[in-house]
Amino acid sequence: MTLAGGLFLTGCGASDSNGSSTDGSNKSGGRGFPQPAPNRTSGTSQGEQKDTPTGDASREFAPSPDYLSTFALDVDTASYGYARRALADGRLPEASTVRPEEFVNSFRQDYRRPDGNGFSVTVDGARTREKDWSLVRVGLATRDAPQSGKRPPAALTFVIDISGSMGEPGRLDLAQDALGVMTDRLRDDDSVAVVTFSDEARTVLPMTRLGHHRDRIYDVIRGLEPTESTNLGAGVRTGYATAVKGLREGATNRVVLISDALANTGETDADAILENISTARREHGITLFGVGVGSEYGDALMERLADKGDGHTTYVSTIEEARKVFCEQLPQNIDLTARDAKAQVAFDPQTVKQFRLIGYDDRQVADEDFRDDRVDGGEIGPGHTVTALYAVRTRPGASGHLATASVRWLDPDTRAPHEESGQLETGSLDEDLWTSSTRLQVDAVAAYFADDLRTGDDKANPLPGALPLGELADRAHRVASAAEDKAVDELAAAVERASGLMG
Repeated sequence: MTLAGGLFLTGCGASDSNGSSTDGSNKSGGRGFPQPAPNRTSGTSQGEQKDTPTGDASREFAPSPDYLSTFALDVDTASYGYARRALADGRLPEASTVRPEEFVNSFRQDYRRPDGNGFSVTVDGARTREKDWSLVRVGLATRDAPQSGKRPPAALTFVIDISGSMGEPGRLDLAQDALGVMTDRLRDDDSVAVVTFSDEARTVLPMTRLGHHRDRIYDVIRGLEPTESTNLGAGVRTGYATAVKGLREGATNRVVLISDALANTGETDADAILENISTARREHGITLFGVGVGSEYGDALMERLADKGDGHTTYVSTIEEARKVFCEQLPQNIDLTARDAKAQVAFDPQTVKQFRLIGYDDRQVADEDFRDDRVDGGEIGPGHTVTALYAVRTRPGASGHLATASVRWLDPDTRAPHEESGQLETGSLDEDLWTSSTRLQVDAVAAYFADDLRTGDDKANPLPGALPLGELADRAHRVASAAEDKAVDELAAAVERASGLMG
């Protein structure tokens, strides 16, 4: 087996004697298992290739001999929000809109937070009811979001869809309510611009310091009315032009797109839309935050825009959700902790026979590009957590080291690279999944739920340990009771609705 170079990270911790998971970084080269490194091409090691299922490439278990898994970090949650909306309307979401990582990342985690900038790394897991299979969780967390007065000022350009379809209740009206409340909560030294688009786009408010101009902003928001078709391309192009014109040094400059993303006029391809504003993204560091609305929603377009626009997406369907996004999440996420963040998990071939990353299908990165800082990753802010779940099949009687998980990111100001890592031993997988920590059980329910919605009647390659939806709903209610978390109650209700619709 061709081995990767030794890990050069500074040591911050080690596994305890009984094999529990560890936060921190690893300094040693280990005992001959693959290390996260760019100077390695995949497919050079030797491992078992039998018992590897075939089928849809996005759902296959990683075949030997590749024991590395690399992906760009992602904190999107729109897929889960839109699925809940569809189920509440009495229908199943389209399988193409279901992204398991967005289901999992929709829930609060209890990972240790780092003391300064960067990430903590937590790796743990538990056994499923299927022989030799476990769920392994890689949890990444940034420092807590600073208090409002301690963050940098914001320069936010709101690009608001006012096409005819936005007249449906739960679209433009939600945005207006939430933006009004958000205006109350932003600081005097923050700035806001507003761009609207239907068949054409126009700047209705140039970049304006809030200070004594809040009434002016309220008037603009209240005056928004739906009309005509959806030229989303023109809206994004004008929005970025407005953001560049109002660019503030030392501030977080961000475009916030609010739309049902049902583009039907002008440019409708995400890559073509973003090509027009690539300079604003690359030279000025302007990031995109997409907020989806509406019972009919252009999920694929919005997600593509956010991925290529160095940002993320969410979805709202109620005033409560909209106020949470604009009045809590957006102000907290004005600051950036990391740019181009990527994760790589190196599984030990002496203890691991197969593995499969659950989700992140369109965020995968070539293994050799982990330390190539020219390769795009994810933009992550303070207070964020990122969770990745793996289905892992251990070798019979396996004992010892199981995996090393590493995260690499660039400082948002200096662009200096940093890394952190954590280890997992096989002894950490002794506990049964459904008696493990409450938060790991929540993540498992979310992942199994998403996998079931995505596969529908095609059960050719289910996740190991998957439960029938009815049983998963019962399990979800038990976990919700233990978690005492409204969000988990809503998850249990969504699983129960899906079970009823699937029969």
